[in-house]
Amino acid sequence: METPGSQSSLHRANLERVVRAVRLAGSLTQAEIARTTGLSAATVSNIVRELKDGGTVEVTPTSAGGRRARSVSLSGDAGIVIGVDFGHTHLRVAVGNLAHQVLAEESEPLDVDASAAQGFDRAEELVSRLIAATGVDRSKIAGVGLGVPGPIDVESGTLGSTSILPGWTGAKPAEELRGRLGVPVYVDNDANLGALGELVWGSGRGVKDLAYIKVASGVGAGLVISGKIYRGPGGTAGEIGHITLDESGPVCRCGNRGCLETFTAARYVLPLLQSSHGTDLTMEGVVRLARDGDPGCRRVIADVGRHIGSGVANLCNLLNPSRVVLGGDLAEAGELVLGPIRESVSRYAIPSAARQLSVLPGALGGRAEVLGALALALSEMGDSTLLDGTLSAATPAFT
Repeated sequence: METPGSQSSLHRANLERVVRAVRLAGSLTQAEIARTTGLSAATVSNIVRELKDGGTVEVTPTSAGGRRARSVSLSGDAGIVIGVDFGHTHLRVAVGNLAHQVLAEESEPLDVDASAAQGFDRAEELVSRLIAATGVDRSKIAGVGLGVPGPIDVESGTLGSTSILPGWTGAKPAEELRGRLGVPVYVDNDANLGALGELVWGSGRGVKDLAYIKVASGVGAGLVISGKIYRGPGGTAGEIGHITLDESGPVCRCGNRGCLETFTAARYVLPLLQSSHGTDLTMEGVVRLARDGDPGCRRVIADVGRHIGSGVANLCNLLNPSRVVLGGDLAEAGELVLGPIRESVSRYAIPSAARQLSVLPGALGGRAEVLGALALALSEMGDSTLLDGTLSAATPAFT
């Protein structure tokens, strides 16, 4: 039994601080661990040695600033996490270890009209297949991150109304998947997970405040403030798609008129080109044609960019992020869409906020959300199990 405030409880707390810092970052040098945790270099050195002897971390030679250093990461066999991403027309699953390495990943089509039960049947099968492919024991699963394209009620865990997956309204995704897999499941909407994915692995690395804008069947934003996802008390923060641009504009699925989504989402944009390009056109196709020089597609992409820029300008004035990352198929348009976004931001945002902002395409493409789901599981899992499982033999004085 550890007494609060005792030497053993302080030592345990320091162990958890180091493990948490490494777990969230993937890998850190010992100097970076000291800066992140506030512990002295000598304390970090002793703790890393202890964790290494217990099999919790791995230490490999590296360099930092031209000097030799030691990189610390969680042991590759300490456990695994799983990411599951449900989209409008796809299911994507990834398996990763606690050192932030993706071990297996697969995507398959998903019928938009499928029920939640059918979707989870497919997810369960895909998870089992990928775990078998990695050869990792199921007992090593530390947690599952789950992404869904709609708002999650933070109190009940219920998926709110969504026209993206109409058969899912009222479902409790985390509870459903937890019952099937028997492990902790953490759920969030796809925009938040896209933000997490880009923050950890992509275009958001190195910044503390960013907005990830996803434009697909709907429009949403994942907001990162001081390095953490901001969800709001009801879990609906980031609904940038429902900023009003024109009170007399088209009726939105939310019931209001002229929302940003009605000027930028695929369901509203594609009909503008149907008379000239046919009814089988997709946003991916529009982007491809625009890059090839098609004047109609280029004009539509530019208009969409200017509208998104108006929404981003509002974000700048309210939250002053240092970076905006554009995700979804639209990001593949590059400067054809990013230029108009920056133009609108420069016009409508407070000048000081606009000057501090960088607008970049996502680096992860369609993988952002499933990698964000892995990051969610990594951030939510606790450290006690890791320490209890690996330090009992190495540190008998503190058990």
